[in-house]
Amino acid sequence: MAEFDDAQKPNGGFVDVNEGDDDLTLYLVLRRLVAAIFSPDTASGAPLLRRVKISVADNFPLLRQASRNSARNVVLWTRRGSPLRALLVISVGTITLLTLTGLLVFMLFFLAATFNAIVISLLMSLAAAGGFLALFFACITAIYIGALSVAVVVISTATFSAIIAVLITTELDWVLLDSVVGDKEKCRIC
Repeated sequence: MAEFDDAQKPNGGFVDVNEGDDDLTLYLVLRRLVAAIFSPDTASGAPLLRRVKISVADNFPLLRQASRNSARNVVLWTRRGSPLRALLVISVGTITLLTLTGLLVFMLFFLAATFNAIVISLLMSLAAAGGFLALFFACITAIYIGALSVAVVVISTATFSAIIAVLITTELDWVLLDSVVGDKEKCRIC
C-alpha cells in the first residue's frame, strides 16, 4: 500500500496510512470507525450516510495493518505467559470461531430465504388472476416459512451445542490442569 500524505479522497475524507505504524490495533481502528459515525464534529453537520461513507473510507485501509498488529500482540502476550494463557487463547479463539461460523451459516441461509421469498411473492402477484394458482403458491409459501423456521432452530441448536461442548471441554481441561499443577509432588513440569 502506498504512503499518502494527507491525500484527499473524492468523498471529502482524509486518509493517513502508515505501514510502519506498530501501535495501531484493531480496537483503535474500530473505535475510530464508530466514533466518526456516532460522534460527528458539530461544525461539519454532515448527514449520517455521508459520515458513514467518510468513516469507512478513512478507516478501512487501516484494517489490514491493525489486524496484523493485534494478532502479533496476542501471539507475544501468549508466549510471555504460562501454558494456561495459551489454553485460554485457544479456548476463546475456538468459541469465537464457532460463533462466527454459526452466524455466517445463518446469514447465508437467511439471504437465500429472502431471495426465494421475493421470487415467490413475485410469482404470486403474477398468478393473482388464477385463484387456484394463487392458493397453490400461498401453500408453498407457508411450507417454505415452516422449513425456514426448522432450519433456524437446527442451525442455532448446532451452534449452541458446539459452543457448550467447547466450554465444557475447556472447563475439564482447566480442572485437570489444576489438579495436576495443584499437587506439586506429582507435577514433573513444575
